[in-house]
Amino acid sequence: MTEQREQLYFNLIDELLKCPNGQEPEILESKPELIDSGLVGTMLQVATMFAHEGNQDGAQFLFFVARELAKELGLYPEVPNTEVPNPEVANPEIANPEIANKE
Repeated sequence: MTEQREQLYFNLIDELLKCPNGQEPEILESKPELIDSGLVGTMLQVATMFAHEGNQDGAQFLFFVARELAKELGLYPEVPNTEVPNPEVANPEIANPEIANKE
């Protein structure tokens, strides 16, 4: 990634942070040439920096936008929402060892 491209990413991130709520899609659509994995990575770096500096709102916003962009770009795996069984329910002996000892 060139320094020039990185600066374009930073400018776009800055626009997103300053825009009124709800106008993010318009801003992103106005710069389709910048929507790529490099932008997602840069957003994650800036979000991490924000989190370390105590700017939780900015960090959460950028993590959310980066995740949505990653999904659109096919970079974010779609994991089916399957519930993990509670091992204590699946194995009552774990929840109540006395059951296992009575056999």
